[in-house]
Amino acid sequence: MRRSKPVIFGLYGWSPEYGFRYIHPANRRSFELLEPVGKLFEKISEDEEGEWVTIRYDEQQFLVKPELFKEIYHKPAFSFGDSVEEVTPAPGEYRHFGLISDVFWDESTDTATFQIVERKRKLPRVFTAAELRAD
Repeated sequence: MRRSKPVIFGLYGWSPEYGFRYIHPANRRSFELLEPVGKLFEKISEDEEGEWVTIRYDEQQFLVKPELFKEIYHKPAFSFGDSVEEVTPAPGEYRHFGLISDVFWDESTDTATFQIVERKRKLPRVFTAAELRAD
């Protein structure tokens, strides 16, 4: 499915210490459970008044205040739902194939790491972009 405009990626560095005014009441509990710090979001849209933006993480969407959204200008190699395979499995191990379910962002290195779901099971391992290729 083609998108009409480029995807904007960013961080939303909210934690409970900030209070709940930054998170729409309908999304508060699920956003808190997500633990958003260090996770990369896709900005979907913003309302006409500029009061709320819609951000997405995997299959979940959240309404949040725009003040805490920090755009990332280096597009990650993969995004949610991308089909990938492991480039070089460990000796004696099978190659992992799956879909990107989590994207983590390291601000100190400006790089993303990825977690995948393989056969409906999230792998505990986190991969770098170099360890994966599009399937």
